[in-house]
Amino acid sequence: MQYGYFDDKKREYVIERPDTPESWSNYLGSTEYGAIITNNAGGYSFFNSAADGRFMRLRPNTIPMDQPGRYIYLHDRDSRDYWSASWQPVGKPLDQYKTITRHGTAYTIIESQYKGIESETLYFVPLGKHFECWHLKLKNTGTGKRSLRMFTYAEYTGHWNLWLDIVNLQYTQYIMAMKVVNDIIDHGTNVNLGFNPDKLEEGGQGRHTFMGVAGAKISGYDTDRKKFIGPYRSYHNPLVVEQGACTNSIATSDNGCGTLQVDIELEPGEEKELTIVMGFGTAGEHGKKAVAEFSRPGKVSEEFTRLRDHWHARIEGMTVETPDAELNSMLNMWSPYNCLITYAWSRAASLVYNGERNGLGYRDTVQDILGVLHSIPEEAIGRLELMITGQESTGGAKPVIKPFSHKPGWEEPTAEEDYRSDDCLWLFNTVPAYVKETGKIDFFNKVLPYTDKGEATVLGHLRRAIEFNLNRMGAHQLPCGLFADWNDCLELGHHGESIFVTFQLRYALSTYIEICQLLGKPDEIEWANPLLQKLDKHIEEYAWDGEWYLRAYREDGFKFGSKESDEGNLWLNPQTWSIISGHADDEKAGKVLQQIRDNLFTEYGIMVCNPPYTEMDETVIKATLFNPGTKENGGIFCHTQGWAVMAEAMHGNGNQAYKYYRAYLPAACNTKAEIREIEPYVYCQSTHSTYSPRFGASRLPWLSGAATWAFFSASQYILGVRPGYDGLTIDPCIPSDWDEIKINRRFRGKMLNITVKNPDGKEKGVKSLTINGIKLESNFIPVSEIKGENEVMVIMG
Repeated sequence: MQYGYFDDKKREYVIERPDTPESWSNYLGSTEYGAIITNNAGGYSFFNSAADGRFMRLRPNTIPMDQPGRYIYLHDRDSRDYWSASWQPVGKPLDQYKTITRHGTAYTIIESQYKGIESETLYFVPLGKHFECWHLKLKNTGTGKRSLRMFTYAEYTGHWNLWLDIVNLQYTQYIMAMKVVNDIIDHGTNVNLGFNPDKLEEGGQGRHTFMGVAGAKISGYDTDRKKFIGPYRSYHNPLVVEQGACTNSIATSDNGCGTLQVDIELEPGEEKELTIVMGFGTAGEHGKKAVAEFSRPGKVSEEFTRLRDHWHARIEGMTVETPDAELNSMLNMWSPYNCLITYAWSRAASLVYNGERNGLGYRDTVQDILGVLHSIPEEAIGRLELMITGQESTGGAKPVIKPFSHKPGWEEPTAEEDYRSDDCLWLFNTVPAYVKETGKIDFFNKVLPYTDKGEATVLGHLRRAIEFNLNRMGAHQLPCGLFADWNDCLELGHHGESIFVTFQLRYALSTYIEICQLLGKPDEIEWANPLLQKLDKHIEEYAWDGEWYLRAYREDGFKFGSKESDEGNLWLNPQTWSIISGHADDEKAGKVLQQIRDNLFTEYGIMVCNPPYTEMDETVIKATLFNPGTKENGGIFCHTQGWAVMAEAMHGNGNQAYKYYRAYLPAACNTKAEIREIEPYVYCQSTHSTYSPRFGASRLPWLSGAATWAFFSASQYILGVRPGYDGLTIDPCIPSDWDEIKINRRFRGKMLNITVKNPDGKEKGVKSLTINGIKLESNFIPVSEIKGENEVMVIMG
């Protein structure tokens, strides 16, 4: 079943049916003023933090999942009929009400038609502003005059801390004060106190938001939710809208709302426009300024064009043309856009991550940066440095970094029992990737502080990360799992050993040696080489289980991922990372890849382990808490899929790499939306596997490491465009039936237009490469050969 399509020209996803299986969402704004909006105008807004800066209320896990939201109600003053400018919340019959939603780059447009009235609402946050715009166009397509009355609706939180707003009603129901200043609504909390923007997490400070209308006269208002909705009613039939007139209520304590009433007269064929502005600040100052600014004719169009151009420029680091149209739609727009949104918000704000994670998870965020280095390297470096300064002098990391309160050099160190074993090892993926993308080799020498005390060069931070794991080795001289090793469900005990982290450490040592060779540091190479050799020896002795690699050892010696086990005897991560790390030889790599194909792969992706856990005690593995075939218990954990793609591509298996990639490609489910259910234009955290009766259903869209690794594996391993310290390697690994692909790649401010021809139906291998008519000796393009604009021809063979 299909609910929409990809409009590649406009870079939009168009939803033609509003009754989607789940609420299909998009993001507005920036990390300062953020907002989430769905295809039915649901969602919420916040300032700086979805947990501590929330001023629009959302009720999570309800039906539908996205209410309340940013609603515009329309009331016909003659017929007394009413509807909403989005299908929900009123929900008129779809044989009478026609609507489409266009999700684009940080904007959403909802168009509707009902009984001779066309409406179009554009939602966006102007660049650099702390408020959002709902730009409404109304047109009378009938033959008679229409008298309409418009009502806005936004439901305000009683406290900006999400948790307090939901559960501490004996407090939060007594601190809100609403007022209307010059026809602009002012929503205030703790209004007798001052505002301290530098201490966002502290309660007990006064905060305000405003709502006003530019381009139309206000004829009424309501700020009391109970007065607007009415007793025993809901968003689909609010009393004020049904009766057709506001009551001019002013809420004190209890629950507030933002409702402004506008009277609109439309002659046949006439169209009128107005703009609702809602945002952070007081009505008397910030609201007044916003209304005045957006009352100027053409201002909305001007700001919207700026916004769209800004975001389109951010996703133009790479464009492709392959035989797979759905892959093109993803790689040319939705995959990089998904990466940018995940980079911005980590796991802090979505319809699912509804404010319970307040900050940037260390391991997640360091990986997320990988997905945006090709497009915004000059911006990403700030985030990367932030995360490096989240490393402590021990070499471990603070599990969560809060940008709005982070003070490197002065923060309390993390307790030993709270360290994650994998956190700082992700730096070995991202730091070299940044240097390769930009050519800024001297970044390795930049001095940055630790989060608790002391400082070191970036190279020093990397060495300290290695030392952190070397200083925490278990009985088999493999790295300890500590509190967690990426998979939070494994209960290894602090001194249990993680084979996955072992391969990460091997990758780290190998990468460190490569960096030190580049920097000319023989002493560091002499230090790292024996450690690498020793680790390889221990891997051979203790990690190989005969046909595949173990997942981990518990403190008591129990083996996870062993053929001796009835449950969870095969795990994905150690198999893929044995290849990515460079440890597995051809024979072992062939064996583990075959195990993945035979025992983990499904139609919708690769299971994280097999079989699931149903009998093992949850004190041994928390996966038992989950239903079989979901999340970490034998589910298809999408974060891991890109690693399998990379492993197959590194072994030259283009057909298999592509098969894996297609299996979890969101766009591949566009015509099967009733199965996947969530948005077909973004990646997700996990999908139900064959062990679940809901096989193929996906959950937790948008904010997932799956977005980064999907883009990274496709761009650098399937398409094979890999930046190096002194140039660019072109090494495609593609399906054998692809005869040609085209890639436009921006690299260090220069453009390469790459054409790859595959006349002999190969999966991997480059026979020849020319750049600007000059034939090179290999598939590596030195920086010295790259001009401002370049034509590159690659012949596979």
